[in-house]
Amino acid sequence: MKKLYFFSLMFLFFACKNEVREKPLEGKVEREQITIVTKVPGKVAEIRVQEGDFVQTGDTLAILDIPEVDAKAEQAQGALQSAEAQYHMATKGATRGQLVQLQAKVDGLKEQYDFAEKSINRLKNLLRDSLVSQQQYDETYAKYQGAKNQYLAAQAEMEEARNGARYEQQIMALGQKERALGAVAEVKVAAREKYLIAPQDMSVETINLHVGELATAGYAIINGYIHNSTYFRFTVPENRVGKLSRGSEVTLYVPYLDNKEIKGRIIAMKALSSYANISTAYPDYDNQLTVFEVKVVPSDHTSVRDLLTKTLVVLQIQ
Repeated sequence: MKKLYFFSLMFLFFACKNEVREKPLEGKVEREQITIVTKVPGKVAEIRVQEGDFVQTGDTLAILDIPEVDAKAEQAQGALQSAEAQYHMATKGATRGQLVQLQAKVDGLKEQYDFAEKSINRLKNLLRDSLVSQQQYDETYAKYQGAKNQYLAAQAEMEEARNGARYEQQIMALGQKERALGAVAEVKVAAREKYLIAPQDMSVETINLHVGELATAGYAIINGYIHNSTYFRFTVPENRVGKLSRGSEVTLYVPYLDNKEIKGRIIAMKALSSYANISTAYPDYDNQLTVFEVKVVPSDHTSVRDLLTKTLVVLQIQ
């Protein structure tokens, strides 16, 4: 009788033990988010997408109205034209008309210089014979030197007009031209910011502004999810994380789709430092235990394309 009682207890013990299974891990369907922001302030002129749309890289999502950019573009273009003219004038030199005037000036001063030279030569002979006073000779010699210096100055002016401005002035004019070119390029960059372009394939989740509203610099106009970025996130206490390993294949179930089965692979496991990062709705483990984040990616992204973000997903630990 005692043996029968003993075997009955043992049978119940092992039966109950076999029925005990690990409680499944509950996680969330997640997707990598992307935010489209403005670089320059402007009013929303047009929204070309709707919430839920899928867009490809390079698609225009919205257009801003930035009238200040057009005004800056005109200013920059005017400054560039002025700088180009200054540089052209510095390198080319005088105009044809100016050269004609300078040549006439040089020719006239050459005649005066030649006459003064002949006069001083005559007075030298007369002074040697004491036919003129030293005072008269000195006055004529002073006029001769003046005519000579004026002629040399006119020749230098003519040479500079032919060759253009001095090298330092040309470099200064070139610097002004390059500065104006930089201003024009800056305005062109700002003008391109009127168009909000999709940086990569994505789905539009929320649109935060409407047509006519003002978007300040750095304002998030559109939020979305990156294409093929779906993953599953679990928070696991340290007393259960030992049964999981990075790189291992797992099977997931989606309750709201009648426990649809999804194959996946664990790609990351890291400790969480903040309680706010825990995704389990009703944690039933000791608060002293370290909690780890386990990230699982699907083996086939096409099978999870239509899953709703933030919905429940279950992972059964074997």
